[in-house]
Amino acid sequence: QVQLVESGGGLVQAGGSLRLSCAASGRTFSGYAMGWFRQAPGKEREFVAAISRSGPTTYYADSVKGRFTISRDNAKITVYLRMTSLKPEDTAVYYCAATTSRSDFYVYTRTSEYDYWGQGTQVTVSS
Repeated sequence: QVQLVESGGGLVQAGGSLRLSCAASGRTFSGYAMGWFRQAPGKEREFVAAISRSGPTTYYADSVKGRFTISRDNAKITVYLRMTSLKPEDTAVYYCAATTSRSDFYVYTRTSEYDYWGQGTQVTVSS
């Protein structure tokens, strides 16, 4: 079992930056691949970024590539999402997710592949 708690959301102007954190409970955090997703009002939850369980592999949605960076600190059992050059279309509730992985290199991009989810944190980007 893994419990995930996101933080770091808020209101920011277009062009600004935020860093989201996802703190995990559990002693086997290093065995989980992690991901960030987001959901805007009236839209389906969509993939944002993913990182493999040991961190050598990352993957991004085209819409955030070059602006967002996912990272993890297994010692602190935390995964981060650094967001820069934010746009109004980035406004959404951001969710952290975890899934058991047998590979140091696999990343997962579909919501159905994740077993555990946080409660979400709101990010609002004003124009």
